[in-house]
Amino acid sequence: MSTYLIGDVHGCYDELIALLRKVGFSPDQDTLWLTGDLVARGPDSLKVLRYVKSLGSAVRLVLGNHDLHLLAVYAGISRNKPKDKLNELLSAPDADALLNWLRRQPLLQVDEDKKLVMAHAGITPQWDINTAIACASDVEAVLSSDSYPLFLDAMYGDLPSNWSRDLTGLARLRFITNALTRMRYCFPGGQLDMFCKDAPENAPAPLKPWFDIPGPVAEHYSIAFGHWASLEGNGTPEGIYALDTGCCWGGNLTCLRWEDKQWFVQPSTRPPREEEPGARQA
Repeated sequence: MSTYLIGDVHGCYDELIALLRKVGFSPDQDTLWLTGDLVARGPDSLKVLRYVKSLGSAVRLVLGNHDLHLLAVYAGISRNKPKDKLNELLSAPDADALLNWLRRQPLLQVDEDKKLVMAHAGITPQWDINTAIACASDVEAVLSSDSYPLFLDAMYGDLPSNWSRDLTGLARLRFITNALTRMRYCFPGGQLDMFCKDAPENAPAPLKPWFDIPGPVAEHYSIAFGHWASLEGNGTPEGIYALDTGCCWGGNLTCLRWEDKQWFVQPSTRPPREEEPGARQA
């Protein structure tokens, strides 16, 4: 039995299947962890969702900002952008079943035996593991409820940027969503900066990548994340695994086999694009 961690798929179905064949993934024996952003930008979001859903308990995934944006589009809250290539999915006969399944997926995965945590964007250094679990559960609960459109309508925005246990309501849910699905940089105290998308070597002081600010989760767990394609999987401390390597932008789809820490890549079938990999969606 092996555990395979794969970065943002973004509708790149052919590359996903080729990579799983390369590593010999067996749904009957192995477990697949996916960092979120299953959809948008690549050509086959519908195929990706159908396949991942079919894996049942063999997959452990987290929602990314593009996944949440898709839910908002389907709920009539946000605009369907042509560059996201979602028309086939949105008009599919099983769209309702797929998206109701998607909105019931978690924002955080924690494996105590492996001491492994996965979130789409990462874990803010302001949280310990219990706070991270509780916060993710807050958003998961509202997404799976009948009131989920109210949350989706309110999730867009960059404030509040600082965690407090006193945060309540939609402001609390927006901070949690930004921390788990959009975060890249933080101030030294852990406050989120939602504006900078520069490479770490070009980021203005005092901003630092979230993983370069010591936090209690990273002291006790390895952390896997996606979202930040421009890192190209590089520059993180030991025990922090950046898995998004920009397949939909002409890069690679990257897989880490957890048991022996062996890396595998599947090149994209698309030419490199000029558009910024970190474009904001949610």
